[in-house]
Amino acid sequence: MTGIFEGINVLDFCWVAVGPMTTRYFSDFGATVVRVESQNRPDVIRSGLPFADGRAGVNRSGYWVNYNGGKLGLTLNMAHPDARQVAFELATGWADVVAENFTPGTLEKWGLGYEEVAKANPGVVMFSASMMGRGGPYASQPGFGPVLTAISGHTHFTGWPDRIPVSPYGAYTDFVIPHLAVAAIIGALDQRRETGQGQHLDLSQLEASLQFLAPAILDYTVNGRVGGRDGNRDPAMAPHGAYPCAGNERWCAIACATDEQWASLAALMGQADLIGDQRFASLRARKSNEDALDQIVGAWTVRRKAQEVMALCQNEGIPAGVVETCEDLFADPQLRERDHFAIIAHPEMGNYSTEANCFRLSETRPDYRRAPLLGEHTEYVLRQLLGMSQERFDALAGDRALD
Repeated sequence: MTGIFEGINVLDFCWVAVGPMTTRYFSDFGATVVRVESQNRPDVIRSGLPFADGRAGVNRSGYWVNYNGGKLGLTLNMAHPDARQVAFELATGWADVVAENFTPGTLEKWGLGYEEVAKANPGVVMFSASMMGRGGPYASQPGFGPVLTAISGHTHFTGWPDRIPVSPYGAYTDFVIPHLAVAAIIGALDQRRETGQGQHLDLSQLEASLQFLAPAILDYTVNGRVGGRDGNRDPAMAPHGAYPCAGNERWCAIACATDEQWASLAALMGQADLIGDQRFASLRARKSNEDALDQIVGAWTVRRKAQEVMALCQNEGIPAGVVETCEDLFADPQLRERDHFAIIAHPEMGNYSTEANCFRLSETRPDYRRAPLLGEHTEYVLRQLLGMSQERFDALAGDRALD
């Protein structure tokens, strides 16, 4: 079964997380994706933990390989005019999609802006993701995901009400935006199939990330209320939290969305008398007495293993789930059944695990392949895909344009 993107060529200038995560969908499903870096300035995520066997190296980052599987590695020294010419030839004579997530103006500085490329390749789809989008007073502001997480308001809502804000894990906005980005690129490719015309997709990561704060934004718009941090609590459920269980740092999340679920939990805990307790008789009452409620639930869970708590609750129709560690995830029977982790051989790292896609297509299957070494496929890309002569390739290499 051929991949759904078979025959699509992607020139991938993306780096860090949001861009490489987006383009990996295309390499997984059949597209030829050429990942452009430079030996003088490798992707910063190549220095991101964890490293295989705890030994650092540009080809040893588990973080990097997880987002770049199946791509071809090309190195170009974009400070060199000849390298910029090579990139232009790839963008205009080979690529269907050009993807980048630099600060706006970077590609234009290299002579690779959409207007220039589209003159020679009108069918090209260029995808540009940036912190704020193109245009506006802050368009040129650089930054990484944790900065954008703060600017977008996510950090304001994360943490406990009596403590300072806490950034969600890592570059949170980078992890949620690729799902929107992939849909936009597919839409542009679909239109190109009908019209032959490409387009420039300008994605503001700030604007995209606001989609994940819709309830809080609506609350302010309608009620003028500025939300804040509330730990693990939920405005429409109680109890709702992660409760301590037996063992070292073991927890189970429990969420009661209805009075019936709360009554079932009270009975399960052997405290059916709580059902008639006016402190907990309704959602409003439980929210007003949530500290006491959490203490009661926590006193019950702490005597039991997290898996037992989850099983007992789920058997009674109460939503519950173990707070799993990374070790737990690899042993999780549901993830194993769906082959969520693919084991791939790597020349420097040995066998490493990569996340598979969370969806399955009935007619095609993904092809999970290893991530490239830095510059591993430079000669193949230029000689075979671009059709460059050996003499020109050797000259470029000798002149350090391919560093």
